[in-house]
Amino acid sequence: MRGGAFWEWLRPSFSVFARLSERFSPSPRPSPRGGEGDSGGEGTVTLVGAGPGDPDLLTVAAVKALAAAEIVLYDALVGDGILDLAYPKAERICVGKRSGRHSLPQGEINALIAFHARRGKRVVRLKGGDPMVFGRAGEEIEHLDSLGIPVRVIPGITAALGCAASTGLSLTKRGVSRAVTFVTAHGRDGERFEPDWARLADPQGTLAIYMGREQARAVGQGLTGAGLPAGTPVLAVENGCRPDERRYWTTLGRMAEQGVAAGKGPTLLLVGEALRPRQSGAADALAGTADPIDLRALGDLAQGFDHD
Repeated sequence: MRGGAFWEWLRPSFSVFARLSERFSPSPRPSPRGGEGDSGGEGTVTLVGAGPGDPDLLTVAAVKALAAAEIVLYDALVGDGILDLAYPKAERICVGKRSGRHSLPQGEINALIAFHARRGKRVVRLKGGDPMVFGRAGEEIEHLDSLGIPVRVIPGITAALGCAASTGLSLTKRGVSRAVTFVTAHGRDGERFEPDWARLADPQGTLAIYMGREQARAVGQGLTGAGLPAGTPVLAVENGCRPDERRYWTTLGRMAEQGVAAGKGPTLLLVGEALRPRQSGAADALAGTADPIDLRALGDLAQGFDHD
């Protein structure tokens, strides 16, 4: 079952059953953190980082976990090439947003993971990037720990690091950028995007803003309003580390006015002087994937600094 029309029809009833099963089961003893010992006949849960999209960037541990899984609950951003590494007979359940259908509420995802683990199954909860970076893994771990269900976490390459590698741009640079800050521009439903711009507007740091396309103008306005120069380079990476990756260069000031020209794919915003191309030839190297108008907005591309 791959989460098709039948699963969409069955899912509401199944979710209710899973939550009732969890609620009225006997309260177990607390589990050892990440333990591999006796689980009282129950299954196990592994939170696996799927990385930024390229199956070749998975860890060996992630591949082993997928190959052994009986149940795989995956987010919509996890590519088919990664799911193909799962055990062929494993049940695959999409719990993420796709094709206009919203993801399951987090409480229902928690209940679904616990339900399958209590059936004695080896459950893999597959998350894009790294589970511990904006992946709500902490909520799932706390829930499973409270039920005495063993949990193991396998890290993955988070989007910012994957995009930095694919573009060949270091997020830090000696004498230019001494820190990297991860920020999410996607809050809970109804939650306003109001970060502490004064704290984030560090001219000696690099910002990696996850899911930033829709908030690009607000980011540009907030950072320039807090004092970061309007000429600060910005690189928007859409579908990072995938075959359809696209890159869009702009500046903070231009982004404050126009946003970014990225498409509908997940988009990471990288902001900071460390991203400024080292020499004018760098513009030509990126021209095939970057928006030409935004490239010109960078101004004097010849000005730059040596990498570490």
